[in-house]
Amino acid sequence: MLVLSRKVGERILIGDNISVTVVRITGGGVRIGIEAPPDMTVIRQELREHVGDVGIQPGDVSPAASSVGAR
Repeated sequence: MLVLSRKVGERILIGDNISVTVVRITGGGVRIGIEAPPDMTVIRQELREHVGDVGIQPGDVSPAASSVGAR
């Protein structure tokens, strides 16, 4: 695992197609923005675990579902 320190507005690049930006840092968490190709599924871990529990494959989840509960 690579561990990095970033400030608000700074990015991490993953390959040529993915960028992760620190949007906000609060006392209890960090808000990040992820830019990825539209054909790539980006999903929160707890949602993926739930999807597995109910027998749905991650590819069946629409991209909008990854933002459910996001603020």
